[in-house]
Amino acid sequence: MAGGRMKLELSRVIQGRGRLGVLRGLGRTGQHSLEVPGCLLYTHFGTVPHLTQETLHTLSSLPSVTQVTLSNIAEHLEVLEEFKEGLWKFAGLHDTVLYCSLHDPATSCPTGYTTNKTVSVWGSGGRIELTVDKFMALQKTVKPDWYQSMADGETWQNNTSRKRVRKSVDRTLAHLDECLQVHQKSQELEGVEVFGVVEGGDILEERLRSARETAKRPVAGFCLDGLQTAAIDQNLRTQLITAVTRELPEDKPRLLQGVGRPDEVLACVEAGVDLFEGFFPFQATERGCALVFSFDVSPDPECAVLELDKERDTLEGKQQNGDVTLDDQTQMTSFEINLKDKRYHDDFRPLVEGCGCYCCKNHQRAYLHHLLVTNELLAGVLLMIHNTAHYHGFFGALRDALATDKLGHLKRRVLREREGLDG
Repeated sequence: MAGGRMKLELSRVIQGRGRLGVLRGLGRTGQHSLEVPGCLLYTHFGTVPHLTQETLHTLSSLPSVTQVTLSNIAEHLEVLEEFKEGLWKFAGLHDTVLYCSLHDPATSCPTGYTTNKTVSVWGSGGRIELTVDKFMALQKTVKPDWYQSMADGETWQNNTSRKRVRKSVDRTLAHLDECLQVHQKSQELEGVEVFGVVEGGDILEERLRSARETAKRPVAGFCLDGLQTAAIDQNLRTQLITAVTRELPEDKPRLLQGVGRPDEVLACVEAGVDLFEGFFPFQATERGCALVFSFDVSPDPECAVLELDKERDTLEGKQQNGDVTLDDQTQMTSFEINLKDKRYHDDFRPLVEGCGCYCCKNHQRAYLHHLLVTNELLAGVLLMIHNTAHYHGFFGALRDALATDKLGHLKRRVLREREGLDG
């Protein structure tokens, strides 16, 4: 099969599951790499929401992989076909690896529209139905470095029948075989990698069957679908991922779709997940919130006491944690503060003490509060800069913790905020 350069080199495996390593051989020329556990750069049509390329590049240590979604692209197919040089050039995405997924992880899409021959994506103009031919025509036009195969992921509502779950696994495998058939004959997709999609709802044997069968195909990695926040209880999700990852080859990456909250990321990394979609900072930004959770695991002992008091102050006024559901993404989580709250009107601290992002170095909470209440566009820009920097910083801390046996310490640090809030 074309492609075949992508390879996961593991440097450590913690308790048989949590994996630390580097995904090498990315991109058409194979010169890019991505550290795992890692996070992709979330975009709409190749652009990070609220940010220009210039603003984005004020951020250091951005991931080398940019995620684009067919829900954003499908309606612009004709423009891209006319352009002929692929989305990365069209959107000015230089020096990045492009991963194309089916759906936008930050928005929920209606269910009940999948057939044996088609899946649907939702753009701004409504539903777009994709056959395998149309799906593959899109891939040839987008020219990503890797893409997820077509899949029937409509099994994440509770109460989905076993028969419907089995059908989703069968359809997804059939779609994968058809996609691979077209892919192998296509010159335009030479050097492009395909990720197979593991479905199976909340039924263990269907998950295992999906994983085993997908692993038999010539795929470069795996997307674990239908385990989104709000779709499933965290404990059940961890059990299913742990069982599924045992069936998947060690040297191929596992990408989890639709999970971004820090506590869930930690649990899923421990269960064997390597890659996550980076949509969580965008959701917090849309809520007018700043990510403020702490992930520093080596604080100076004197500062640690002060910081604990400060953390308690921050937590006191936070609203009770409502876990984000796909249907209601206005719900704040316990990892953020709502800057629209009038208590920030005269709070002249940065969003996070010691954060090196442009927003924290130059502005105070009071200014962000003012921008939000007066509906200034700059609010979204500054929040997105901080939230993106903070979230990618968390992934850096997560890799460091895996490398230095401090994962337990990091978990306590990140989860303490929740306990402080829920307790």
